[in-house]
Amino acid sequence: MTNALLAAALAPDSFRLPRLASPLYRVVFDQGRDAHGQTLALWAMKLPDADRRVGVVVSKKMIRRSVDRHRAKRLLRETFRLSRHHLKPGFGIVLVARAGIMGKKCQDVMRDFERICRRAKIWDKTMDGIG
Repeated sequence: MTNALLAAALAPDSFRLPRLASPLYRVVFDQGRDAHGQTLALWAMKLPDADRRVGVVVSKKMIRRSVDRHRAKRLLRETFRLSRHHLKPGFGIVLVARAGIMGKKCQDVMRDFERICRRAKIWDKTMDGIG
């Protein structure tokens, strides 16, 4: 086992990103509110027992190369991880990468994510001074 795999296996649960369960993707897509930005689209819905959980989707149709799709997923997960404490609790969120994410840095995606979350009314304004 490589060092990275070993570290991931031994990491405490507090470091792991809470993922949205597969059956909930369709529910959030169908009934959740949506907001779109340059780098990503977001669907969010208040769910019982979903304390800020995320699902990430990167379409092969939008981003052809596998390497680019995986980078887009990593960017979206990292953006969510760093911004998670700013979101209102109890929401299930699905993030969909858009073609505009190609070549962007994490800061650019985070800025777009914040703007979209404010538009979707899931950004907790009381947390703005913290972090």
